[in-house]
Amino acid sequence: MKLRLTRAQEELRDSLRAFLDAELPPEHEEGPESAEWAPDEEYEWIRAFNRRMGAAGWLVPHWPVEYGGRGLGILEQVIVREELAYRRAPLINPNGLSMLGPILMKEGTEEQKALHLPGIASGDVIWAQGYSEPNAGSDLAALQMRAERDGDEYVLNGQKTWTSSGMRAQWMFLLARTSKEKRRQEGITFLLVDMRTPGIEVRPIASMTGTVTFAEEFFTDVRVPIENRVGEEGDGWRVGKSLLSFERSNIARAARERRILDDLIAYCRTQAGTLRDPLADPIARSELGRMIERVEVGRAICYRVAAMQAEGHVPPHMASISKLYHSEFAAELVDVGSRLLGEYGNVMPGDPHCLARGQFSLGVMKQLLHKIGAGTSEIQRDIIAQTGAQLPKSAR
Repeated sequence: MKLRLTRAQEELRDSLRAFLDAELPPEHEEGPESAEWAPDEEYEWIRAFNRRMGAAGWLVPHWPVEYGGRGLGILEQVIVREELAYRRAPLINPNGLSMLGPILMKEGTEEQKALHLPGIASGDVIWAQGYSEPNAGSDLAALQMRAERDGDEYVLNGQKTWTSSGMRAQWMFLLARTSKEKRRQEGITFLLVDMRTPGIEVRPIASMTGTVTFAEEFFTDVRVPIENRVGEEGDGWRVGKSLLSFERSNIARAARERRILDDLIAYCRTQAGTLRDPLADPIARSELGRMIERVEVGRAICYRVAAMQAEGHVPPHMASISKLYHSEFAAELVDVGSRLLGEYGNVMPGDPHCLARGQFSLGVMKQLLHKIGAGTSEIQRDIIAQTGAQLPKSAR
């Protein structure tokens, strides 16, 4: 699939490249861990960088001007996100930029859009996603957080867990159960919660790598105004599923994977003629060729999903195809890279002998995360089978 840019689109890309050349030193490019988990000092630099991006209109160029965007199209957004991803520009608010923002455009009231979208577009307000609970992850319909109506407010009691950005977010969008229905997906409502509201306790959860901190939140009689509800009461499952289609579209994933692959190939070329030369091994050359093929297929999927978004509808199975493909390819790519680097493929960040900032060594440690986060690979295959091929639902 060959993307032919117009002159205006080429100028847009060149303008972004000039901005990044001026504003993003190589030492501040995003490493193998997401920017949202950066140490405090680095996070403050990234936060300021995101604000500069917002002021220049690079965070959400496809949003309407009145909400902080440039009023450009979806394809222009793809061009921008692809360039940002390849340059490893650190973005710290994916929950707001790629999930809540689009769903508020689609489902939110005019008051909600006016209140929340400018803060996302400027980089000033960070959002967390409150979906997972101790007994509700991939089986999201098992969620137990209660939201009981009391006049013009909902009173929340329950727990959320494994929350990325939870330690630094000012707001959270979440799903809570407002009634008990025979079908578990019914009686769920989508709410926006100010994390400064009394009754919310946030605790850190350290990952196995020691470099990532998730959060868990405990809600005790937390009062949320009814105007913070997105959609109708009991319609949260539909709203939440629609939001996940934006999360799973993965428009920029192919660019990040291509950058990782380019770094790997560049390293292999530095070893040409040495005893460690990976390119002298026909099996290694074959694996690299397969990775190049996989990157291009992934990019084509991203553009197809983007074209569907531009038309206003992404079938659930297409978002899941993209999520499944890129999740499994990301894991495969770091595995291949780790093996081609030999013993250096095991050296972790912080060691003077670490290569590629630990993209492969640390990447292997977290490769299972790609297949679990935002819905497991098994869940994605189920969605593809049901909505893409109209097959019956699998037995659970």
